[in-house]
Amino acid sequence: MYKKIIIFVLLFGMFSCDEYLDIVPDQTQQIDLLFERREVAYSALATCYAYLPKNDGVYTSFMMMSDEVTTPIAKETDGIRIMKGQQSSSNPKFGLWSGWQDQGSLWEGIRHCNVLIENIYNVVDMTEDEMDIWAAEAKFLKAYYHFLLFTYYGPIPIVDENLPINASDIEVRVKRESIDEVVDFIVETIDQAILHLPARVLSSNDLGRIDRVIAKSIKSRVLTYAASPLFNGNSEMYSDFINEDGEHFFNQNYDITKWERAKTASLDAINTAIENGVGLYEFISTPPGFEEDFDDEFLQSMYNTKYSIVDKWNTELIWGNSNPVRGNDWWQMQAACMMKNPNASSVEAAWQWVAPTLRMAEMYYTENGLPIDEDLSFDYVNRYNSISVSGSQSLQAQYGSSTAVLNLDREPRFYSSLAFDRGYNRTWGSLWQLKMKKGESHGRIANSDDYLITGYGLKKLVHPDSEGDGYSKIVTYSWPLIRMAELYLNYAEAVNEVDGPSSDALSSLNLIRDRAGINSVEDAWGNPDFSSNLNKHTTQDGLREIIRNERLIELSFEGNRYNDLRRWKLAEEYFNSPVKGWSVDESTVEDYYTIKQVGVRSFNSPRDYFHPISINEITINPNLIQNPEW
Repeated sequence: MYKKIIIFVLLFGMFSCDEYLDIVPDQTQQIDLLFERREVAYSALATCYAYLPKNDGVYTSFMMMSDEVTTPIAKETDGIRIMKGQQSSSNPKFGLWSGWQDQGSLWEGIRHCNVLIENIYNVVDMTEDEMDIWAAEAKFLKAYYHFLLFTYYGPIPIVDENLPINASDIEVRVKRESIDEVVDFIVETIDQAILHLPARVLSSNDLGRIDRVIAKSIKSRVLTYAASPLFNGNSEMYSDFINEDGEHFFNQNYDITKWERAKTASLDAINTAIENGVGLYEFISTPPGFEEDFDDEFLQSMYNTKYSIVDKWNTELIWGNSNPVRGNDWWQMQAACMMKNPNASSVEAAWQWVAPTLRMAEMYYTENGLPIDEDLSFDYVNRYNSISVSGSQSLQAQYGSSTAVLNLDREPRFYSSLAFDRGYNRTWGSLWQLKMKKGESHGRIANSDDYLITGYGLKKLVHPDSEGDGYSKIVTYSWPLIRMAELYLNYAEAVNEVDGPSSDALSSLNLIRDRAGINSVEDAWGNPDFSSNLNKHTTQDGLREIIRNERLIELSFEGNRYNDLRRWKLAEEYFNSPVKGWSVDESTVEDYYTIKQVGVRSFNSPRDYFHPISINEITINPNLIQNPEW
């Protein structure tokens, strides 16, 4: 593969488009001609962006590669197969190293970035400031692609410059660098880019292009990952993972200064974001049907959470992918999550087969802002039993109907994210009263592979106004690559690791909890009437668990959980247990609300903490060292 680093041609091309990144390279051209004029050089910049992974694709999203969702066997994706232990080094799935399907190798993306950086100053009809900005964008993307490779492969080669055409075989056969060297390179390259990036890009024609807020926010994520247990002094797993000179790829000693760097970077990113108009989202419209009672705090909190994702280019979105899967592309994530309209034809675009797991339904807090097994007022022991919905619960589920105890008296994020039997779902432009048992209007159709195997539907990723009887009726939005809530979570985590429980950490968490419509950390865990783990937040270990749980809830289904559980070295705990759901092939209350195993997960530790490098790549470059146990 590394012979590909030598470059003397560059793909380029341009199609008519509505947005900046809708540009696809389709032919070759000499570099000197490519950088002769601004108009043509623009396609080289677009090519740098073209390697961003499309997380809104049902077959390309890393969200599918955790314990968040599952599918019927007939609908399995590569992400699901990885979680079943079916990854291989002979033909890696989700292989960002070599590329797969429509995802190009990130090394190729890095190569294109280097070409632009090295040649952009040859363009004759651009100002120096404009050339500086384009070069800075390419530098950031180069750093970001290194970061993605680092995230999934650990120690990687550093490709800061393209090799000349006459490079020797020894030069071509690059080597993997240590974790600390890779992180330092990524951060230094982002810092170089920040010097010339605009503070904030707000032009409708340029949305999705890199700016200073984006760069500082991703720097916060990079340093948060680097400080985490998987990368910070991980002698437990990687004491024998060494290079040909006997040097460790992973630093063997825990270093708290890594958390200090993460803390500083996260605060800087928060301040820069706020200075440029970024903030936690608040829904300010009134949905149809709620004109009289939308002042209800519960409904407001639900819509705050829902639209922080699906409201395109909203004020919380720091960076979104402005070239999402869309149009008539049948692999769009939103279509696979959307529930079928029972009155629509059999050929509609809504598939209804990406189902949240029972574990995710149990993860969200109670209405008191506590885990369901720590809230004294929640009937945790009988959570799988059915119960009649009372009048005080009528905004959560249909009054007088029977649903599971688990589905009631939960926090607003539960209801904005998950669809369930006898709950509600605003979709297809109207409010549905869900009936999800077999044979009912939203339940499984006999012999159909398009069904929710766990009994839960994923509402969070579907715009309420989307209609699934045609792809043109699906309301698209930019997949959130990073949003403001993550910065507060990054900062809280770093503060707790450096200073222990503090007002700064709690304040950051409480901003998110307040927007979510639940009690502050202090009010939740400090209340003896509700908390079975009283004052848990006053110890570093206790607050660490609270911070992690808050992150898993707030960022659920956005593609973060897989990486977070890995960096905390908790993947084997979560990814090795059976997948469970309701008995969706049953039609009675008693039978439907019976827990059933609907899938398996397999995670081999430490092997599966990182992805394998393809055997073909190692054959081409013997200097590469395979990840442990692959």
